Amino acid sequence: MTCKHAASGPLAGIRVVDVTSVISGPGAMGLLADQGADVIKVEPPQGDIMRHRGDDENFTPGFVSVNRGKRSVVLDLKNPGAAPVLWKLIATADVFAQNFRPGVIERLGFDVDTVLARHPALVYLSISGVGRAGPYVKKRVYDPVVQALSGFAEIQADPASKRPKMIRTLIADKTTAVYASQAVLAALLARERSGKGQHVEVAMLDTMVTYIWPEAMAPFSKIGAEDMNATSTPHDMIFPTADGYITLGAVSDKEWLALCNAIQCPDLIDDPRFLTAGLRNKNRQERMEVIEAALGPFGTAEIIANLEAADVPCAPVLSRWEMLSDPQIQANDVVHEIDQPGLGPVRQARAAAKFSATPNAPVSTAPGLGEHTVAVLEGLGYGIDEIATFIDTGVAAQS
Repeated sequence: MTCKHAASGPLAGIRVVDVTSVISGPGAMGLLADQGADVIKVEPPQGDIMRHRGDDENFTPGFVSVNRGKRSVVLDLKNPGAAPVLWKLIATADVFAQNFRPGVIERLGFDVDTVLARHPALVYLSISGVGRAGPYVKKRVYDPVVQALSGFAEIQADPASKRPKMIRTLIADKTTAVYASQAVLAALLARERSGKGQHVEVAMLDTMVTYIWPEAMAPFSKIGAEDMNATSTPHDMIFPTADGYITLGAVSDKEWLALCNAIQCPDLIDDPRFLTAGLRNKNRQERMEVIEAALGPFGTAEIIANLEAADVPCAPVLSRWEMLSDPQIQANDVVHEIDQPGLGPVRQARAAAKFSATPNAPVSTAPGLGEHTVAVLEGLGYGIDEIATFIDTGVAAQS
């Protein structure tokens, strides 16, 4: 027996049981919810920790962003009476997702071997900080820990002090969410062909090592020819103007020629340090300093107009507030407004991917804690008296 859930999108008809918390797991399953999957978020009685990292009870903008479109069921998995309920819910699912610290899911009795033995067609997703084995496996891991271990923070190092820096957004969590959702879809496709489910493991550390590899690890990729003195690009590609900041790039010879003319520095065209793409890369710090000095007298609007007329890749550096009203953002219809119970009117970015034949549903709200407990349990075949007993004994809860 399954719980009815009306949805649209390419994943309509896919059921996910999501026992993840914080960002990486909820974000991964949130992407599937955006695309029409019925994602049932199983929360402990106190709720996902992200519900409480703001001023509004049970809701924060961050929580809404990665949990919108889901249904919330409260089950106290530490209560022995909750296990049969979760098993019954898993029996209706295509995907089971967990991101507990190693050892926790085993203690709860829902480890991968046990679950797949009972439901071999299930896709079982495990997200972890560093993996299931190795010297760091017992570490408590959040995004900054992964940035530090993966080399990501070193890439951002200040060129003068050499002090590593963190990216000031949860890049490891959110990138892991994207990788994990893609991996789950690959496993679902494999199941369509074979009829068999499988275990999908995604570690945040593995994700970020893979993420940085194409360019950041290039100096260390060729075995026997590692550049032990390699540093990241010392200039951050942000250039001050007379009234703001811009970024620009010029990779090809054609773009370099156009840039030199746009910034009114034709003498740079024949500068021996910058004659070829290879020389410009070798002397990149000097190149950036020359460009920065040339841009200083220009206003942002003027220099952007010059660069765009010359077809040089460029953009003003917008504040987050300015981004919301940028004409391209508005043309793309990225930002939507919804009325989120518990918060009021909020802005949300729609799902990035668009589908011509199976469009996503409109951006929706996130569930209250236990908002759908009764409806989901009724859909599993439990009677109202049984549900009341679950609530009275602390097995389940509703908002």
